[in-house]
Amino acid sequence: MSCPKLKLICFSPTRTTRKVLGAIAEGVKADSVEIIDVSRIDRVPASYGCNDDDLVIIGVPVYSGRVPVVALERFSALKASGTPVVPVVVYGNREYDDALLELVDMTIEAGFKPVAAAAFIGEHSFSTDKYPIAVNRPDSVDLNKAREFGECLRDKFAMGEFSKPRTISVPGNANYKERQPKMSAAPVSSDSCLLCGSCERICPSGAITVSAQVETDPEKCIFCCACVKVCASGARILQVPRMIEISKWLADNCKERKVPEIFI
Repeated sequence: MSCPKLKLICFSPTRTTRKVLGAIAEGVKADSVEIIDVSRIDRVPASYGCNDDDLVIIGVPVYSGRVPVVALERFSALKASGTPVVPVVVYGNREYDDALLELVDMTIEAGFKPVAAAAFIGEHSFSTDKYPIAVNRPDSVDLNKAREFGECLRDKFAMGEFSKPRTISVPGNANYKERQPKMSAAPVSSDSCLLCGSCERICPSGAITVSAQVETDPEKCIFCCACVKVCASGARILQVPRMIEISKWLADNCKERKVPEIFI
């Protein structure tokens, strides 16, 4: 029995998490695949429509060891009744801390049945040419691992394993890592900005407005740096001293290659 319907649900401002989920889906080879990407507020559905015979994979990036608050808010309408789910987190080669446990707990509270989980590595949002952090990840090795994970999910689904009572254990502290207060700051656009509007279109929090100039609301910015990554002219830059300090620390101390972790 093949997986009849696979549903991918993700918050992925830089599309890194979505890329990982896409590779997992290639391995699953479901009869149909539905993608619900809630990276923009206007794409958050009123209902996610998760049925008992679906296989659902939910993916998020890790922000300072936690699931992003905005992702939790956009997943608030997620409801299920024993639907098998696979929580996946993607982190920037430091640690994922309590994020995977938090995502697993969220799915249980929403009525899902976690049947597997995974932590993958993606290029850090703060990575730059000057301070490279996990550049170009997920790479081919990571994506092959994701496909193999998907194949394993497919096989277990076919054998009926996911219809049985199942418990998975993932790392993390039940008293989740404390969230740090958000700074009132954001990336800025330099004089080389072409006013193309790509930063406004990709911003997940609606913090950017482009007209005769680029205006950014620092209170709405979540430091995903999607605007920096998408800017074709390199005009969008992160000049916040504290963020630059963190970038340098990560580049200096997180060079050793982390590998994906699978829990099944």
